[in-house]
Amino acid sequence: MVQPISGLTPPEVEEVTVMTVFPSMGAAPLGRLIGRLCGIRWGIGKFFTLGKLFALLLIPVALVYFFWRLSPWACRRYRLTNRRLIVHRWLSRQELRSIRLDGFDQIDIEVLPGQEWFPCGNLIFRQGPVLVFELPGVREPDVVQQAILKTARSYQAVQQVRRGQAEPAAV
Repeated sequence: MVQPISGLTPPEVEEVTVMTVFPSMGAAPLGRLIGRLCGIRWGIGKFFTLGKLFALLLIPVALVYFFWRLSPWACRRYRLTNRRLIVHRWLSRQELRSIRLDGFDQIDIEVLPGQEWFPCGNLIFRQGPVLVFELPGVREPDVVQQAILKTARSYQAVQQVRRGQAEPAAV
């Protein structure tokens, strides 16, 4: 076991942003409805499908919805730091909720109908069988999931060393 030098405690590392992610339009029901309609593959061949016709017809609705989601009262962003995962309101530092990187042991990806068209999914954080946190509508959820898991493993390793619970390195 690593023994700390008597009387000295390791300095606290400042919180640093690792990555920032904005939710896609598939995070909300209207976006998922648009995704379901645009994802219909019924038609003639691969090019002339009902889904592509819906995509063309829904451009005005999708644009209004997209810009509404960018408004200060509706926009969210997810920020991964070296200590926790935070949901912020718009571009401000106002936190809506957060979870420490040692507050979960598993991240599941749930893709709801309509989200596959964007492509996005919900990240479900669990501590054992209990759902403790959720990030809806994350673009490329598998990439974000791996980044969060790697950062969490690093955070937990540093916490073990700080507590003096790490095994000494093999020489």
